Amino acid sequence: MLARLRSLLSAKKNATNDNAAGLQPDPIPPEEVVIGGGPPFRIADHLTLHYQFPIVDWTSVRSWVEGIDSPELQARAWTACERAWLLHFRKALGPNFKLAESETAMLLSALEPNVVKATLDYMARTLRRIAIVLDGIAEVSPWGKDLLIVFDDQEGYYHYVSYYYPEAGEFAFSGGMHIDAGCSHYVTVSTDLRSIEPVIAHEMTHGCLAHLPLPLWLNEGLALNTERRLVGKDSSLYTPQEMREKHLAFWGEDEIQEFWSGRSFARTDDGNLLSYDLARIIVEQLAKDWETFKGFALAADRSDAGAHAAHERLGIDLGKYACALLEREPSPAWTPDSARWQVDS
Repeated sequence: MLARLRSLLSAKKNATNDNAAGLQPDPIPPEEVVIGGGPPFRIADHLTLHYQFPIVDWTSVRSWVEGIDSPELQARAWTACERAWLLHFRKALGPNFKLAESETAMLLSALEPNVVKATLDYMARTLRRIAIVLDGIAEVSPWGKDLLIVFDDQEGYYHYVSYYYPEAGEFAFSGGMHIDAGCSHYVTVSTDLRSIEPVIAHEMTHGCLAHLPLPLWLNEGLALNTERRLVGKDSSLYTPQEMREKHLAFWGEDEIQEFWSGRSFARTDDGNLLSYDLARIIVEQLAKDWETFKGFALAADRSDAGAHAAHERLGIDLGKYACALLEREPSPAWTPDSARWQVDS
């Protein structure tokens, strides 16, 4: 009898912890989503599997949502589809995973309830802080919540993200990723819980910039600098002098064109590390005059790596600017040249 009572009290305590963390019971993943009195959306008919993970045809979801008359119901419908998808995803990940939800975010993980609550709180706080740090640039989508999937291992993480990079034979190591393919969401791994906060700050910044056609170097530079301001950690394995020497030895005409095009960020050698660091340095320097920089960021376009906007809004040639930072003589070959990107691709 005493053992039974202890069991019931323990179950009640766990349920209380789950409720406080926003953890949902384990409902059967829904076959369809119904909002108001309109026609249902058969989400199960719009799922495909990649490895064991469900991939949703978000174009079909968007078409259904846009067919709803009320903007309020549209927002509810999109969120309901996000929730339905994550419940299917939870089933694929296994019984240890639970879906937790707050006012602004959903978290799918096998984390302990107290960690879940802290993570959801951190996501809400980070969203507010990003809007302040990137004043006039960041934008929160009117539809949906911030979605974070925390995988238990690298294998599952890379299996899932490989769907979005089907031609990549080799991945550069990644601690987390923002996926903006139909439904914006973030993925990371729970191997080192200390790394989750900077990943969240970094990837949520990407989410708040997704409405702009930014070149990759500018997008990553903004995310890295925002991450540093919010988290305050420098995880570099090298001293500033060592990084300087690496930069001076690596960058040349071909490499800088890879940087402007975005291709160097996918390298699996030092070019990956140096691309992110160069993006951080350039944005850190340019953003010192925030109002002027804001105009540049809003006008920048990935088609020319932001070259035209830099000339018009900042009065600089990006190639000459990079040469100066990397202690090189100015060279026209360093200016973003999209024609070379096509030839080299």
